[in-house]
Amino acid sequence: MRFALSEDQVLLQDSLAKALAELAPLERVRRFADDNEPCAGDIWAGLAELGLPGLLIDEAHGGLGLGLIEAALAAEALGRTVAPTPFLGSAVLAPLALKLAGSAEQQARWLPSLAAGEITAGVAIAEPIAGARDGAGVDAVAGRLTGRALFAVGAEGADLLVVADRTGGLHLAESAEATAPMRTIDATRRLTEISFKATPAEPLASNGALERLRDAAWVMLAADTVGAAGAMLGKAVGYAQERRQFGRVIGSFQAVKHLCAEMAAEIEPARALVWYAAYAFDHAPDEAPLMAAHAKAHTSEIGRFVARTATEVHGGIGITDLLGLHYWFKRIGLNRQLFGGPERVRETAARLQGLAA
Repeated sequence: MRFALSEDQVLLQDSLAKALAELAPLERVRRFADDNEPCAGDIWAGLAELGLPGLLIDEAHGGLGLGLIEAALAAEALGRTVAPTPFLGSAVLAPLALKLAGSAEQQARWLPSLAAGEITAGVAIAEPIAGARDGAGVDAVAGRLTGRALFAVGAEGADLLVVADRTGGLHLAESAEATAPMRTIDATRRLTEISFKATPAEPLASNGALERLRDAAWVMLAADTVGAAGAMLGKAVGYAQERRQFGRVIGSFQAVKHLCAEMAAEIEPARALVWYAAYAFDHAPDEAPLMAAHAKAHTSEIGRFVARTATEVHGGIGITDLLGLHYWFKRIGLNRQLFGGPERVRETAARLQGLAA
């Protein structure tokens, strides 16, 4: 049995890496972060030419019909460049919600446009997954939504919203009473607070789809963290090979070698864990929730370790805006908390294994 990526998956990785090098260099990411753009439309349009918005959408609706392992590879590439895109909401969670719980009419209405990148979708499902805060939560009564949803991904300027109510039911909405950007440490990704006031919405089937969306979100965030951590390691190694102290490059010092080796030793097993969690989502559904929880919790911890250690290798310049290392550092930090911090995710894993009340 061959435990490795297929030729097509490797080609997907290479194609995305080349495209993102042109579409989302650090200068473009910095401009997005500094100018508070709601969406980097040029980057998403370029990725749409590669078919990225339709990655998980079946061919009958104009997509590529691939699986979560391919989506994880894409998320890792996006994390490596900290590219500002609506990928998580518009290309992963919204299509999955429609695939898992949408009617044939809803799928036919929305999936082709999502696959083509003609529209984008935002997803507001944080409260029933990670717990409500500040009185947030959405109620659904007679086809209308009322309440507030926090930490919505990809919702600013979106044409479609996938919303979870307090009970875990999913709904499609085309509008909201009001939206407001939420400031977080990560300037490369926009989160939104959405207010609903008797807003018309279409219900999706109640069949456990929210748990599947949770698992997919955890795997995507874990993959994004692995990509960002890998980029920080690469930058630390590159800096250690150039920076000189006492007439020698600092990479020749044993202490610096150990720091870089420790980062690599943490990242590589985590990548394998994420890949298996993505594989399990499609091919081993009984294992998928636990694997997704392990991937999210573990990468949250190793991501923080790599972010701190890579910054330490850089010394004082590591915390400057000029270098830009902080974009990866903060991306990892938000990934750690979004849709549940490691402590909450581990609690879910314990329940799944019958280890907690």
